[in-house]
Amino acid sequence: MSKFNKVKSKTPTINKAGGRSFKQTDKLEFVSILLTSFLGKDFYRDGDETMERITELVGGLKDKKFAAKAAIYARTKFGMRSVSHVVAADLADSIGGQIWAKSFYNKVINRPDDIFEILARYHSETDKNFTHAMRKGFATYLGSLNEYKLAKYKGEGKEFSMIDTANLIHPKATDALTKLMTGKLKSAETWEAKLSKAGQVAKDETEKEELKAEVWKELVISGKIGYFALLRNLRNIIEQAPEVLDKALELLVDEDAIKSSLVLPFRFQTAYGEIEKLSGKDARLTLKALNKALDISCSNCPKFEGDTLVVLDDSGSMGNSGIDSKEPFAIGSLFAAVLVKSNDCDFMMFSDDARYLSLNSEDSVTSLISKMDAHRTSNGTNFQAIFPAAGKTKYNRVIILSDMQGWMAAGDGYFNTGGAPTKQFEAYKKLTGATPKIYSFDLRSYGTMQFPQPEVYALAGFSDKIFDVMEMLETDKNALINEIEKIEL
Repeated sequence: MSKFNKVKSKTPTINKAGGRSFKQTDKLEFVSILLTSFLGKDFYRDGDETMERITELVGGLKDKKFAAKAAIYARTKFGMRSVSHVVAADLADSIGGQIWAKSFYNKVINRPDDIFEILARYHSETDKNFTHAMRKGFATYLGSLNEYKLAKYKGEGKEFSMIDTANLIHPKATDALTKLMTGKLKSAETWEAKLSKAGQVAKDETEKEELKAEVWKELVISGKIGYFALLRNLRNIIEQAPEVLDKALELLVDEDAIKSSLVLPFRFQTAYGEIEKLSGKDARLTLKALNKALDISCSNCPKFEGDTLVVLDDSGSMGNSGIDSKEPFAIGSLFAAVLVKSNDCDFMMFSDDARYLSLNSEDSVTSLISKMDAHRTSNGTNFQAIFPAAGKTKYNRVIILSDMQGWMAAGDGYFNTGGAPTKQFEAYKKLTGATPKIYSFDLRSYGTMQFPQPEVYALAGFSDKIFDVMEMLETDKNALINEIEKIEL
């Protein structure tokens, strides 16, 4: 029996769209929110409501140690920043007496400025002094930092700087910390520091741009710029050092660099958004290179054995499209395109009804996304249509990408079935003799789901780490919760 995938009751609940569904356990909803939420505005809920729900779940969860481990997992494995800061701050008063609390506040930090954000969140919510566990955990982390890290994350100009933090928590003195506190710490020789220095020493804007251009030229021509830094700064290179753009794009599409960096397609979202804001030949050349690099990066995705059906919710509540968007339809279509291209999957879309869409896995990821967008209907959400549309086709796995806000039903009996495709799924298995794994992705983390069966994996998140989770689930149905529980405090 799945530890993570249980439902609280067989009785359907009402989701945010007004439809019948199944209530997630608090642990499942908590992890779903942590792995998907950027605290922005959703279709049914804005960022403040999401933060309030996180705070409510943190307060309601009896297993505070699990909440702490989930925050560490979200921060260190999925790269989720703001939500992990909220959890760390909100847990402070309730775990202060736990022997593992100090370890939590050490391990939830993935980079030094996480400390500043947690302290700022805690300070904004309470007038109390920072807890003993926070001080001890953060002090241990700061004491482990070398001069480079301390210099890189000084946090100057913020509510809490590195010096402010050191004064508050009193870490054990090290040579690096002593240099920081006495003003003798040299600036880190990072590309960020070089650009900052160029801005500081320049006499006017013209010289500032010239100095920054020299930094980009040096980094690109020498090949010292890392792949992820290159991705993040394509627009800066176009605007400040266009003369080395050809070399930068050559690095961008280098197959060996892409494979050795293990970059996955999701990493290209922000770069696309920035370059699409520009116009002209350089922007066009960069978008072409991004398309090529994105397609090459699909080779870093895992290959699943057997036949796979990818199902994308194209209802109105899934939000806008666009490869750089964080809306569920944009996330889902990118995820679906990557799966189709890397695994040659069958593909289906559904809203009022469900229908197959033939896609050519040899097309580019962006072409596949465009085709999905062109066939979008933006109507209601009828999960019951999926399995009848699949007919007699046998699948080893079905991957459903949705905000889980089903509210429509196929025919009578809606209030008896809860609007969820439980009966249709059972009928499909009986008709085909197949027992596919169902990966049900909640792209909004609203807290409800359409499948109560323990063999269905209710997942969240669209980080590149999600492929690691799926590979684990192929052999262990409790993989995600087990990975979280493995964290030692």
